[in-house]
Amino acid sequence: MNIRTATAQDWPSIFPFWSEIVEAGETYVYPLGLDSDEARTIWMEQPPGRTVVAVDGDEVLGSAKMGPNRPGRGAHIATGSFMVSPGAQGRGVGRALGAYVLDWARGEGYHGIQFNCVVESNVAAVHLWKSLGFEIMTTIPEAFDSVSHGLVGLHVMYQKLGE
Repeated sequence: MNIRTATAQDWPSIFPFWSEIVEAGETYVYPLGLDSDEARTIWMEQPPGRTVVAVDGDEVLGSAKMGPNRPGRGAHIATGSFMVSPGAQGRGVGRALGAYVLDWARGEGYHGIQFNCVVESNVAAVHLWKSLGFEIMTTIPEAFDSVSHGLVGLHVMYQKLGE
């Protein structure tokens, strides 16, 4: 598996799993029913952010986007979002993308990294982020309407990067 900067030519491979994951209604707060152009605007980051893909040969296994969590006086804290193609789950793609984003944020000089909306019923993601050093700072109760679990909390997770 290789992780590299995503290009416009990667989007047709990203959008099918991006759409499948969003439409499943279990992990992302993005609006439902977005077309490819609308979704691309959300996912493909512009500088100072970055979007990457994890690939095995020509197959796109997953993608991550990263950048400052907030503009201006909050820009010293990074954030990231991750999607792994359902067909590639269980192959370490999420962990590899998570480690990549942490290394990127450290290399860019961010003080910390914050995930604003980790759905508490997404136990695999919560476990992964904890194993990579994130802490749950708070949980907003009933902030996410999960298709299968109803109203569940959204964790704000954080990891300090700088000294």
